[in-house]
Amino acid sequence: LTRLCADGLVSRKPYRGVFLTDAGRKVAEESRIRHQTVEAFLRSLGVSAETARIDAEGIEHHVSAETLEAFRKAIIAAR
Repeated sequence: LTRLCADGLVSRKPYRGVFLTDAGRKVAEESRIRHQTVEAFLRSLGVSAETARIDAEGIEHHVSAETLEAFRKAIIAAR
């Protein structure tokens, strides 16, 4: 939490808890979209829903923007 506070992603309020800042919400949304894109791509390859969900958890943090865009294009082309 200390690092997240220092990076401006969360704020702490004594006796109230921890809250995402606007920047924190943006990072969270980008992470969610990355995860959904990777998971959808894996599903389009025939990977089971459960395996795609689990694998996307690891892949989403290491895939480049270029590869993520290629995944998006492949998903659209497969429709």
